[in-house]
Amino acid sequence: MPIQRSLWQELEMEDWQQGRALSLADAEVSWYPQAFTLEESDQFLAKLLDEIAWKQESITLFKRKVLLPRLTAWYGDRGKIYTYSNLTMEPEPWTPALLKIRSRVEEIARTTFNSVLLNLYRDGRDSIAWHSDDELELGKNPIIGSVSFGGTRRFILRHRFHKPWKGAIDLTHGSFLLMRGPTQHFWQHQVPKTRKPVQPRINLTFRQILSGSDLRPEPGKDFTGG
Repeated sequence: MPIQRSLWQELEMEDWQQGRALSLADAEVSWYPQAFTLEESDQFLAKLLDEIAWKQESITLFKRKVLLPRLTAWYGDRGKIYTYSNLTMEPEPWTPALLKIRSRVEEIARTTFNSVLLNLYRDGRDSIAWHSDDELELGKNPIIGSVSFGGTRRFILRHRFHKPWKGAIDLTHGSFLLMRGPTQHFWQHQVPKTRKPVQPRINLTFRQILSGSDLRPEPGKDFTGG
């Protein structure tokens, strides 16, 4: 089920917030191609490249350590620890640039975020494999706000239970992709490697890390979309 232009529905929003809703089964996905102006996007890209404490983390795969094919960083409110792929990340404090970006996406998404995972794709050899953002600390129906600055990269989705159902979006400089509702239960996504020349790209995925009673499922339900 490839994504066609006809699957995009225009959202009634104003000016730079103009967005499109993607008609996918079992998902709530919206894309805002001009969430940030070109000038803003250029400025934020330069600041993030210079100011963020980038690291190349390693994970254990088939009993051996493997470097992630990208650089990462984790920023957020104090104590908002995040674990994925057996990698535990302590948050760095918010920078002024990150707070400005967060304010914009919170306005669009009409929600609040207390943390952000940053990925730096240095060139087309950097990538991220198939996954869903469905860790327990993100809650039952995670809201993921994904901002892109820099080179355009292909973002591919596939249904977890109906593998022929797929879609793809070119995430452009200054765009914002919002995933919410049951999306993470039913869909996986990736940014594959590419042989095409591509400029460095920074992706920021804003999240709400929950704790304590917020993580307990309702009686009779679990975190698998029940």
